[in-house]
Amino acid sequence: MNESRSTHAASILSRDKPHPSEGITRRRFVLGASSLLALSTLPLPASLFASSAASRTGPQTLAGQVFDLTIDYQNVNITGKKSRATTVNGSLPGPILRWREGDRVTLRVKNNLDVESSIHWHGLILPWHMDGVPGISFDGIPPGETFEYQFDLVQSGSYWYHSHSSFQEQIGLLGAIIIDPKEPDPVVYDRDLVVLLSDWSDEDPHAIYAKLKKMSHYYNRSERTLGDLWRDVRDNGIAATVSDRAMWNQMRMSNSDIADVTGYTYTYLMNGVTPDEGWLGEFRPGEKVRLRFINGAAMSIFDVRIPGLKMTVAASDGQNIQPVEVDEFRIAVGETYDVIVEPAADRAYTIFAQSNDRSGYARGTLTADTSLRAEVPAMDPAPVLGHAEMGMAMAGMDHSAHQATDATAVDHSSHGVAPVPEVDHSNHAPTPAPEIDHSSHTSAASPAPEVDHSNHGVAPTAVVDHSNHVQSPAANASQASQQPLALAGFGSNFGTAPLVTHSASEFGPHVDYRSEAPQSGLADPGIGLRQHQALYNRRVLTYADIRGLTPTRDKRQPTREIELHLTGNMRRYMWSVNGISFHHIDPIQLQYGERVRFILVNDTMMTHPIHLHGMWSELETGDPDYMPRKHTIIVQPGALVSYLVTADAPGPWAFHCHLMYHMPGMMREVRVSQEMTT
Repeated sequence: MNESRSTHAASILSRDKPHPSEGITRRRFVLGASSLLALSTLPLPASLFASSAASRTGPQTLAGQVFDLTIDYQNVNITGKKSRATTVNGSLPGPILRWREGDRVTLRVKNNLDVESSIHWHGLILPWHMDGVPGISFDGIPPGETFEYQFDLVQSGSYWYHSHSSFQEQIGLLGAIIIDPKEPDPVVYDRDLVVLLSDWSDEDPHAIYAKLKKMSHYYNRSERTLGDLWRDVRDNGIAATVSDRAMWNQMRMSNSDIADVTGYTYTYLMNGVTPDEGWLGEFRPGEKVRLRFINGAAMSIFDVRIPGLKMTVAASDGQNIQPVEVDEFRIAVGETYDVIVEPAADRAYTIFAQSNDRSGYARGTLTADTSLRAEVPAMDPAPVLGHAEMGMAMAGMDHSAHQATDATAVDHSSHGVAPVPEVDHSNHAPTPAPEIDHSSHTSAASPAPEVDHSNHGVAPTAVVDHSNHVQSPAANASQASQQPLALAGFGSNFGTAPLVTHSASEFGPHVDYRSEAPQSGLADPGIGLRQHQALYNRRVLTYADIRGLTPTRDKRQPTREIELHLTGNMRRYMWSVNGISFHHIDPIQLQYGERVRFILVNDTMMTHPIHLHGMWSELETGDPDYMPRKHTIIVQPGALVSYLVTADAPGPWAFHCHLMYHMPGMMREVRVSQEMTT
């Protein structure tokens, strides 16, 4: 890491800042239409809001400890067509809620809809009955009734709230949460701006879902053309082109199927503002600006950059990390990233968030002078799926012909094992705060105990038993499944790479593909971003770059592993975990206090952001001493990721893909017992 980059990254960290309570400074609140309302704890009348998207400066900010929030219908005109949204206090998105770590907040939420509603506090550590998930943590809020949420704030950072009822999140029921730290903030900045990304459609979300169930590629307007065929013949030759097209036709899939719902129906919003108008973020000359990016979309993954500005990533999912300087980052649905930028006063900058399928974008302008305009960059070329998204093996193809088979004993004794490759972080920017003393940190060198995957984490065990694992009926699939995996993510926690296995429930017409040799998705920036350093000289953030700012709190080795496969049939638009949908499987049982490793294998060609409620997911990036804590984790197509969880939150919790139309099937309940392990 060069000295200038290290010095710059370290400059955003400080332990000498005044306490947030010592006066309201210029960095305390997002600039809104009326700063006088920023400290109000009273509900804002709907008449203060436009009936379309928010004003160019975004939604209002409410601060305090007691809030009255009203869920109601609101007429909007975002695209030039009148529609009806579901909003909080008449705002789309809802008001920014500004809280303080250590406080107890009370939120009286009234439901004025004619259907059940709810609010989930995404990423917050709180009692299970305050989590806001109907059917798991409470019964929901019936029409015309009020539910009182009350909980203590035990964390700080950038989070968000949204409905967990039906598809209400898609039609506006979401908003940002900012929790100021009790202790001096280690991140140095002068101004604080929220950048909440979302997607809007004038179509009813139930109609969108119905179309996907009938024709999963309905919204894909980037299908291959005759011109693409001739270009492939020119570049790759006739034989290679014919072979490639035969493969995709046999799978009945399209290599341009990156996003289920696209810009064909979506308008991408930044703080509720359309790209035509553009959100406006102002700053004063010489300021360091903290941009709190939150992906509150229903189905859209964004790639974010600010042409002309380096971004120093200071926090991930609300948790401070060792600073990383990048040009671009991918943010999945549910994730949050805080970045520090130092814009020049004599120019404007475009905050550009393009959808990962390149069918549209959200944008804003960052400027000290509102008379200045910034050029909106062209979108990058649309990516196409390739072998990396297939789990590195052709053997996983099902073609809807394979049926569930009886379990067969598989002898793994002769399988070769490969050492975990070391991840070279020498060119990464993260630098620990100067005050942190690393001399006393110990590295967990002992290998993880061997475990039984046969029940996918239902019961703890300390013995390897692969006898109940089912391999693919195809001969080449069986061979591929015996290859060891290269899991950089396990770092020193894993002495050898584990083997991927598939249970009997993963075979049948409900699963059209299985990854037989998935690789770690840790250092992969994702499809459509892999060549950006070489092509555009843009450094892209990866999970391998992220290190926690403070030491790992629980350094125990996990006592067991839970291997879960993200599965589906894209053509039939069926989503599941281990081939079983949410309503047909028992909860994952954890014992209070135990340490567990989750291994997620993506057996689909779609990117899935997986969200565990109530507990932190500590991503295994190769450094067990500084594991970053996240609440939402991207699992790349055909890839694998691992993280550790300390079961310190008794009760039932939701665990699901955060793509809204995947959630009905790709979801599990995690149930933490009250009994302490010994």
